[in-house]
Amino acid sequence: MGSNPIGPTTGHHGRTWVPPPDNHVHSQWSHDTGPRASMTAACERAIELGIPSVAFTEHLDFTTAGPGDALRATGIAPNAQPRRPFDIAGYLAGVGECRDRYPALRIMSGVEAGEPHLFAGSATAVLGSGQFDRVLGSVHTLPSGGRLVYASSLLDGRSAPRVMRRYFTEVLALIEGSSLFEVLAHLDFPRRYWPAAAGEYTEGAFEEEYRAVLRALARSGRVVEINTASPLASAGLLRWWREAGGRAVSFGSDAHLPGQVGQRFRDAAGVAAAAGFRPGRDPLDFWRL
Repeated sequence: MGSNPIGPTTGHHGRTWVPPPDNHVHSQWSHDTGPRASMTAACERAIELGIPSVAFTEHLDFTTAGPGDALRATGIAPNAQPRRPFDIAGYLAGVGECRDRYPALRIMSGVEAGEPHLFAGSATAVLGSGQFDRVLGSVHTLPSGGRLVYASSLLDGRSAPRVMRRYFTEVLALIEGSSLFEVLAHLDFPRRYWPAAAGEYTEGAFEEEYRAVLRALARSGRVVEINTASPLASAGLLRWWREAGGRAVSFGSDAHLPGQVGQRFRDAAGVAAAAGFRPGRDPLDFWRL
């Protein structure tokens, strides 16, 4: 992935194509990255590719339910997978150091809030500081056996379609139950782990569910992400987004290693363009209609 040639190049009519901002990047401050993760190396990769802006949206997940968290009233336990807590002070210091070191690159602070509709009190306590420029909302887990577990762990050849529909129902609950985020990350996350035994994944098989999620997101005035770590959304799916009233898309590599920053952005930009989305005058902005 480190050799993906997506930097500025001269395209049709002699215009220089600039990659869109990467609004979904993880560094050493996320709990699921390893020793090769590096905020500085991610910045250097972005500069190498001509990406104008990166948002370090580190995971904001909770293993306990605190005051104001809706999960407390359900009797469902949080995900118990061991993870180190988010070192907010260390993270923000790292962002500041990178801003000083790479002044030509717009570096945004941020978080990927996991299930903020279930952890509203806990998430608000972190986000209320106002120190985060970009907030993504995501669903990674579903209830199973009285506990939240990663949706990917529930997939098998027979259950995959049912799990996928449960996932979309939870994403809809996220949108309708939380106003803490601006961008919906990887709206079909389990697709990333779709088992071969379940047959080919087709967006059309879940059109009703996709459209319900996209309508709710559009009504809220928020933005859908084209996640390039997942199987790419099709131009047809982004047309459903347009038909639902969606007006903007965000690009996110979901990079957990520096070499993954900006991965497949040229392909993703082609899909977005085919659905009618274009970069604005400000290269740091979302792509819009």
